[in-house]
Amino acid sequence: MNMRILVADQVSERGVEMLRQNPSFQVDVKTGLKEDQLCEIIAEYDALIVRSATKVTERVIEAAKKLRVVGRAGVGVDNVDVGAATRRGIIVMNTPGGNTISTAEHTFAMMMALARHIPQAHATMKAGKWDRKSFEGVELRNKTLGIVGMGRIGSEVARRAKAFDMQVLVYDPFLNVSRAKELQVEAVELDEIYKRSDFITVHVPMSDQTRGMINRETIAKMKDGVRLINCARGGIINEKDLYDSIKSGKVAGAALDVYEQEPPKELPLRELDKVVMTPHLAASTADAQESCGIEIAEQIADALAGGTIRNAVNMSKIDAKVLRCSSCT
Repeated sequence: MNMRILVADQVSERGVEMLRQNPSFQVDVKTGLKEDQLCEIIAEYDALIVRSATKVTERVIEAAKKLRVVGRAGVGVDNVDVGAATRRGIIVMNTPGGNTISTAEHTFAMMMALARHIPQAHATMKAGKWDRKSFEGVELRNKTLGIVGMGRIGSEVARRAKAFDMQVLVYDPFLNVSRAKELQVEAVELDEIYKRSDFITVHVPMSDQTRGMINRETIAKMKDGVRLINCARGGIINEKDLYDSIKSGKVAGAALDVYEQEPPKELPLRELDKVVMTPHLAASTADAQESCGIEIAEQIADALAGGTIRNAVNMSKIDAKVLRCSSCT
């Protein structure tokens, strides 16, 4: 019997085609499904592939009688109820390497835009103005960049910052001395990041420990005129506290790609000229989507065939007795 795979979000055509070439798989692409619609059909599928749009809720998981694996074509699994999947013995896997470069490049682009007021100057030019006095910026050379989180993306941001002759401070409790030396960065505690950095960028997952970690109290520890960048997860920076800190002049500006609510409904930060914003675009390059789509297709195929399981975010938490297998019904 063929195993059925549901692709619920737009992913790389090459990835989908790779799965379809396997005679053991039946692949259906059905995007834009609401929770009720997904619950109606998910019982027939052995695997589910999503990006960030489809929400794999506990209700969806409960309706998935045959589901063995959920593949997220991207890094974050905020849209997947990992706990519910784990309790049902369903593997949840992501593609942590696929969008690393795209996200690192976007972070650096946002930092450059913030330093040189590029979006604001562009808007005045489009309006037919010639205003050279309002947009004096700052150089990145000899400035100190603080990076919170030194995984794949943080490390790539550090490499680019060094090429711009920035001093790079990093905080990551899992970073070892040899890795820091290899990247030519200085590993410090968080308070040191806050105290010494001219720019601070966050590259940590959303968790109880990181939610709102940049807030009124931590901003108070920072340099006057610090600039903040978040291309990681909305909510790591408290938006109200950031708004107040920019209004007061403590923070010189911010560049945001992610938000506490997406899409935002009410967002006072929009009012501020010193805030650069993009709509969660960091991983949105053709290159990254192709890479993530192919990577998740390969991982799904291996998992369904009983081969190597890669990048499973919950594998260690699943008891062997409840792990879904090809004979499960």
